[in-house]
Amino acid sequence: MTFIRYFWPALIAAAVVGAAAPAIGTFLVQRRLSLIGDGVGHIALAGVAIGLWLKISPLAAALGFSVLGAVGIDRLRRRAPDESDMALALFFYGSIAVAVVVASRTGNFNVNLFGFLFGQVLTTTRAELLTIGILGAFVIAVVSLLYRGLLASAIDEEAATVSGVPVTILNIVLMVLGAVTVGVGMQVVGVLLVAALLVLPVGIARNLVRSFRGTMLVASGVGAASALIGLFVSNAANTAPSGTIVLVVSSLFVISDGVRRARVISAQRELEEPQHA
Repeated sequence: MTFIRYFWPALIAAAVVGAAAPAIGTFLVQRRLSLIGDGVGHIALAGVAIGLWLKISPLAAALGFSVLGAVGIDRLRRRAPDESDMALALFFYGSIAVAVVVASRTGNFNVNLFGFLFGQVLTTTRAELLTIGILGAFVIAVVSLLYRGLLASAIDEEAATVSGVPVTILNIVLMVLGAVTVGVGMQVVGVLLVAALLVLPVGIARNLVRSFRGTMLVASGVGAASALIGLFVSNAANTAPSGTIVLVVSSLFVISDGVRRARVISAQRELEEPQHA
């Protein structure tokens, strides 16, 4: 009980990010953009370094850079699809280089920067919690409001365009929502691990359910539960919360994959039995 009373901001922040990240991740996975969160995380780190340098909120700077970077990534990916891999690599690693150079030049290679690298959920302030709560609610609300359009463009862009769905606008919205999620998620698990919360819960849900809506709902539930379980385990084992959270969700993915394989084997046996009979 003492843990809950003292760390309730961390618990709420972890639950919000754990639920919001897979909601966006479901659409990204469907569109084969699973690693986009990792790239945007690199860009967010540059924002953190510049925020520390200018003595403004690192979280606000990271959010701004993440949104601009995500929109830029989407435009690059569409304008030059054949060269997008190299362009995106330049974008991502250039951002890391900016973070390193700015941090080293301004003397901010310290616990503040490393906290954003690996997460600092246990030091979440009430102001940060308010920001995370508002942005998390915003992400979930927009996904709910634009669900049909986002789903149509994620499944088949060409068919959605022909049907009158504003695919270009929805693509930008999706990338912006992903950037916002990465920005707030770095407080919980850090920019190096935030992509795990975008993707792994979705993989778990896809192993257990078939419908897209069901996948998104289960993934959000798994993400929130994993974040909370990870915090309690890290407190009991005296380990880093971010790594523990990701290990919990990784373990659940392995278990769910085993369940899926068992189902496939069982279904195959049921199909073979009548033939042998």
